[in-house]
Amino acid sequence: MRDAPARKGTPLIAVPPPQGLAAELVRRAEDEQRLAHEARSAPTVRARTRITECRAGNAEALHAIVARHGWPTAALVGEPASTAALMILLHSPDLGFQLTCRDLIAEAVADGRCPAVHHAYIADHCAVELSQPQFYGTRIDPGTLFPYPIRHPETVDERRHDVGLGPLADHLRAVRLGASGAV
Repeated sequence: MRDAPARKGTPLIAVPPPQGLAAELVRRAEDEQRLAHEARSAPTVRARTRITECRAGNAEALHAIVARHGWPTAALVGEPASTAALMILLHSPDLGFQLTCRDLIAEAVADGRCPAVHHAYIADHCAVELSQPQFYGTRIDPGTLFPYPIRHPETVDERRHDVGLGPLADHLRAVRLGASGAV
């Protein structure tokens, strides 16, 4: 296994060979999901620190993977691992890296190497982080349970359909039912 070149001020990250990427990405996303669940169940400073450290480590590893192999597309690592990479990316603390990957994902979608829904999620995430209206309504404000502002909301369901998402109203209903059941 070769190490990826270190970015200034960061340690070398061992990048798995292509055949090991899928397992690495899925493991990292599952670890983060487990820590996030633990942090919700027992919201302590230690739990929040652990999830923050996990997300930073996952982002650093993903950065090294992207530098070596490009975006881990469904064609390269399989759809579950590509989805895991997207989850890691969405929780990365580095908006610049997210914007770079958004563009790589858009290219992969255009080439048929990645599901279009992946671009919808990262495009909306980046738009919200940049205080711009989102395109697909995938980002929901946790305080209001309404979507963050949407560009041309009258046609959002058409855009959602084009990438394989159901109607926004159905998604909002599911989010609100989930929130009312969470204690």
